[in-house]
Amino acid sequence: MDAETLPYALDLVASSGICLSPEKRAALRNSLLLVRRDYRFEQVRLWGRIQGIRGAYYIAEGLGPDRAGIRSRLYSLNGVDWSLLPPPSEEIIALTAGLKGRFQGDPSYEYEFPEKKEAERSYEEEIGPLVKEELRLVATIHQIDQEVGIVPRGAYVKSPLGPVHVNRSFEGLSLTEAKKLSSYFHFTEPVKLKNKTLLEKADLDPAIDFLDSLEHDIPKGSWSIQVERGGRIVVLRSLLWPGLTFYHVPNTKQHGYIYFGNGEKNIDLPFML
Repeated sequence: MDAETLPYALDLVASSGICLSPEKRAALRNSLLLVRRDYRFEQVRLWGRIQGIRGAYYIAEGLGPDRAGIRSRLYSLNGVDWSLLPPPSEEIIALTAGLKGRFQGDPSYEYEFPEKKEAERSYEEEIGPLVKEELRLVATIHQIDQEVGIVPRGAYVKSPLGPVHVNRSFEGLSLTEAKKLSSYFHFTEPVKLKNKTLLEKADLDPAIDFLDSLEHDIPKGSWSIQVERGGRIVVLRSLLWPGLTFYHVPNTKQHGYIYFGNGEKNIDLPFML
């Protein structure tokens, strides 16, 4: 959610239980505008909040000219003071892959690296290396963005040289289109699109249809689409990552997503559908 319109955008997703006090909203907006100035980002967004046992992480991301390029992510424990997170490398993702359970809310908290199961360890074996919760936070944010970070079709365009920019001619989806999963794309490197044949790509606009659509997501039924406020807003909620809410106001440029959850994936979803 763009820091400029944060109070208004939070009102649009309040039906998902995403509620902040007026004081917290004002503090977040003002601090994020300062982050944009100090780090010289073109745009700063409130990505969401991951609730831990002892505290919560507020997450923000700073964007540059290429909207699909590398994003700078920051976290705050109070919504005012922000710290940069390291970029999500393959090493960090692999290192934290086996970590489960609730976040603690303390970036310096250390997890024991799950190299071996307890039953496989000898009594004389020393405890393995420790993983800080800050690294787990980096990997979790990256995974959520990769799997459920979405945008409406046409909101972004890809230039012939590669960079992705905001589509200034995008005027929003119609209400009919906004109720279809095929009208939304994963805002990450496409996988399924690359496997399509040339015949299947013939009807696609390479400037707009350069991302994977939600309509073929697995498991099927992992998205909930609801029309609220008499058709004035369409809300998509992820059942795979409970807490991820996307909103779009039909026939306008207003759209975005935010995550308010505990940072745990619903791995039982295929058995629940």
